[in-house]
Amino acid sequence: MSVAFRRESDDEHLEPKFERPIAPGPNLVTERGLALIGAKVAEIEAALATASEEDRPALSRELRYWHTRQTTAEVVPPPAPGTVGIGSRVTYRLNGTEHVAEIVGGDEADPAAGRIGFQAPLSRALIGAEVGELVDFGGKEEAIEVIGVG
Repeated sequence: MSVAFRRESDDEHLEPKFERPIAPGPNLVTERGLALIGAKVAEIEAALATASEEDRPALSRELRYWHTRQTTAEVVPPPAPGTVGIGSRVTYRLNGTEHVAEIVGGDEADPAAGRIGFQAPLSRALIGAEVGELVDFGGKEEAIEVIGVG
């Protein structure tokens, strides 16, 4: 058989593993977010210490991502009382329905738990608003009414 048709191992045909993408812009976090990042770093370091050779590359890649997020994190001071900002829990009315969301850093975001990242369109519309204010959203003027900020 010709050398051109032989394959030494399956390793040469595996898909390359790329680094996790890091969101552009500043890495703004709350105090809680910084603590969560630190806990994630510790968790991965512990897993890496006992990992098999097969699992080490994936864990190392995750650790590089979280170390970068930890190093670049900028803790945002709490917003002024009554003003929506990163770290605020906001009650708002959109399309006649009342909602509650907490505006957090990107790594803390969990929409199912009511935590939305500061870079999300809804967050960008709400940041800087005050109780009673109507803000534009989704191309509609005065689409959101801010009911409460905590």
